[in-house]
Amino acid sequence: MKKFMKGITATAAIAALYLIISISVANYFTPDSFQVAAGQDLDWNMPSITAVRDGNSISKNSLAEANQSYKAKLMLYNIVPVKTVDVNVVNEPMLIPCGTPFGIKLFTNGVVIVGVADIQTSSGAVNPASISGIKVGDVITSVNEKAITTNSEIAALMAASEGKKMKLTIRRDNVSMNVDIQPVLSQVDNTYKAGLWVRDSTAGIGTLTFYNPATKSFGGLGHGVCDTDTNELMPLLNGDILPVTINGISKGERGAPGELRGYFSTDDAIGSLQANEPSGVFGVLYSAPKGKAMPVGLKQDVKPGAAKILTTVDGKGPQYYDVQIEKIDYRDSITSKNLVLHITDQKLLNQTGGIIQGMSGSPILQNGKLVGAVTHVFVNDPTRGYGVFAENMLTVAQKVNSNTTKKAS
Repeated sequence: MKKFMKGITATAAIAALYLIISISVANYFTPDSFQVAAGQDLDWNMPSITAVRDGNSISKNSLAEANQSYKAKLMLYNIVPVKTVDVNVVNEPMLIPCGTPFGIKLFTNGVVIVGVADIQTSSGAVNPASISGIKVGDVITSVNEKAITTNSEIAALMAASEGKKMKLTIRRDNVSMNVDIQPVLSQVDNTYKAGLWVRDSTAGIGTLTFYNPATKSFGGLGHGVCDTDTNELMPLLNGDILPVTINGISKGERGAPGELRGYFSTDDAIGSLQANEPSGVFGVLYSAPKGKAMPVGLKQDVKPGAAKILTTVDGKGPQYYDVQIEKIDYRDSITSKNLVLHITDQKLLNQTGGIIQGMSGSPILQNGKLVGAVTHVFVNDPTRGYGVFAENMLTVAQKVNSNTTKKAS
């Protein structure tokens, strides 16, 4: 009898532990909020999880009207509550998937510090930037209360300082602060310098993800434009979108990511940049691209399994290629690496080796919906890489468009 009771107790303990772990895992990997298209069920991808509102499973009837919000409970095995989530009902968004290459010319809001250096003076090596507490990644927005936007401006002000202290306003981790820096006379060229290496612009090639016909806005790249030295998001002042012609491919290999080779077809902009965010670059296009609009798959619509990407790797324009969505991360805290993709299309593998630089932003399509965009390649396996939810990009695009409209009015 004692052995039987011990067995029952052990079984109950194991079952309780399993339940606790299941609830913890479900809570960790489910988002705190959902968007649901009007007339759609809130179907969740974990078979053990169901969504309940007022004690009843959420049906299409309860989601018939857009522009409403309410609370719902995610239930484990339809019995144990996991968490309460926000549900926002929206009109089903329609976007044109692009898959076309584009060029980016981005000018920073301030100048980004990408390095600090010793200056050789008559009394030895001095590093004014380090003495002032300036760090790589800081952004200088003004010198002596004069706004700065270019490398040449800050170099000219330091050269004209005559060694007097200069007040810099810098932005670090989105917080502005003032620091004093004292330029020193360089023995190399007899010029006053502060030991700052700075950058005020960048350029590159990516892929347009979508165009919104209702707002004439676009989203692209699937990740933000970061400085190559600091790996920090570059603060946008303004920028242009330019047409690109692809004229070659460097095939990706294990340990050596490949890239699309191309050039700006013209200096005439086809659009303007309005935001550089972790989930991509956003702005407006001056003319609509070709293609038909399709529904956006919200994050809970995305399933592991077969999908396609739309991308351009030669002069034939955007083409569809087969991929597999292997893993999905639904957490709200993950803004750009939501999916793990595996390129399975032999034609694309023969051409590129998999995902290569320049393909970032290529739309991911599944079950007739735009569900995401390619973002990064795995360095040690170019056939695999990350993708971002289309919903995440669209949410940012809508905020950018709203803020731009408010400023214009």
